[in-house]
Amino acid sequence: MKNAYIFPGQGSQYPGMAKDLYESGGKGKELLETANEILGFRITDIMFEGTPEDLKATRVTQPAIFLHSVVLAKCIDDFQPDMVAGHSLGEFSALAAADAISFEDALRLVHIRATEMQKCCEKVPGTMAAIIALPNDKVEEICASCSGTVIPANYNCDGQIVISGEKDAVEEACTKAKEAGAKRALPLQVGGAFHSPLMEPARVELGKAIEATSFKEPRCPIYQNVSALPTTDPVVIKKNLLDQLTSPVRWTQSVRNMLADGACRFVELGPGAVLQGLVRRIAGNAEGITIEGMTTL
Repeated sequence: MKNAYIFPGQGSQYPGMAKDLYESGGKGKELLETANEILGFRITDIMFEGTPEDLKATRVTQPAIFLHSVVLAKCIDDFQPDMVAGHSLGEFSALAAADAISFEDALRLVHIRATEMQKCCEKVPGTMAAIIALPNDKVEEICASCSGTVIPANYNCDGQIVISGEKDAVEEACTKAKEAGAKRALPLQVGGAFHSPLMEPARVELGKAIEATSFKEPRCPIYQNVSALPTTDPVVIKKNLLDQLTSPVRWTQSVRNMLADGACRFVELGPGAVLQGLVRRIAGNAEGITIEGMTTL
């Protein structure tokens, strides 16, 4: 039986996240305190005691989710993945958990990514929307027909695609999707147009940081968002990690490829169980496990 460990992205955060990892002491507390020092503020205070609104800021959300996921992985004695994947931000968690990059370096990259994405959101207004119950090719066709920038950003599962881009273009695509028979076209409460060309300005600083960071072969293949294909090549990993900023998250395709390569059990590490819901819709009978804290280890 092959174990696929999967790591969630932005949107799965909640007040109190990872608190039991800190309170259990030992490695969990040590890593979280290290994170406070690296970030230059006590992110643990926001994670444990902050409001949902406090946790929504991209500069907080992304490192918080990364920390919850990776500290969990580091606290699991028998963490032995046969393959890993992460949804958007979760790809950084997957790489750190699989030892392709150190915990400290990965957190620094996540911090830079979050900061630069936040700047993009403030400078270039954009948004995202979920299109429910339309075929992938129809959504792609609709996006291509719109005036302005809008693209499929997240292939979450069959019948659920998130589109991203300029606000007017996203609204136009939503209208066309409903006319084409979409069950729903839901605007999302997000800070900007993630995984679209509107994130291009963030590539410069993140690209410099990724290039200056030491990567090595992970302990198992990672199925990356951009290609949905497995790799252990540090050069490929670095390129895909940067391209991910402005490219779609091919989650449906990644899960299917993991299944084709023998994945029988999907273990989600981190806050929430969003990915398990998607995996159930993609993989059907595959076993799914969610681990959020020490009590579920």
